[in-house]
Amino acid sequence: MAVEETKADPFQITARRIVYENAWITVEHQDVVRPDGKPGIYGIVRFANRAVGVLPIDDQGYVWLVGQYRRPLAAWSWEMPEGGVPHDEDLMAGARRELEEETGLRAAHLIRVLDLDLSNSVSDETATCFVAYGLSQGLAAPEGTEILSQRRIHFSKLMEEVVTGEIRDSLTVATVYRTYHLVHTNQLPVVLSQAMLAMPEGD
Repeated sequence: MAVEETKADPFQITARRIVYENAWITVEHQDVVRPDGKPGIYGIVRFANRAVGVLPIDDQGYVWLVGQYRRPLAAWSWEMPEGGVPHDEDLMAGARRELEEETGLRAAHLIRVLDLDLSNSVSDETATCFVAYGLSQGLAAPEGTEILSQRRIHFSKLMEEVVTGEIRDSLTVATVYRTYHLVHTNQLPVVLSQAMLAMPEGD
């Protein structure tokens, strides 16, 4: 029997309180009545900013990645430039800012390719991802909390690393797959698509 679709919240909130808050997140504790009628609890992490990610692709089909240590996972991560955009800032403007801050690159063209809900069982964080091309040099200005490395990798090689699991960052993985789809459905400039699919000799 098919489960009836409902858009109403099946939990009844009986009490709520903020248990932790800083400039980036708020953790809310809720006392609830569960869908089965029993008492329960629920925790929600609310984010102050929206996440953005930018996959910058140059005219030769190479992608610029940034590498940094991700403390929650205690692991190094290669990923596309990403950051937070306040709710009162234009998403595309925020994406351009993050791209230049982390890589020193500016983009003549940005294409919005993905909108995602992240960890939607415990947080309200959303993300919007872009493909950037028509790159030129700007001025990098990483935040004081960031120690970033840069890596220029051909899109074909990046696709391999996504498939094998070497690249694990969720926004990067989703955007690379989406961009691969755009190439094969002729939604990117032909010359750029050809460069992205043609692995240069020696790489």
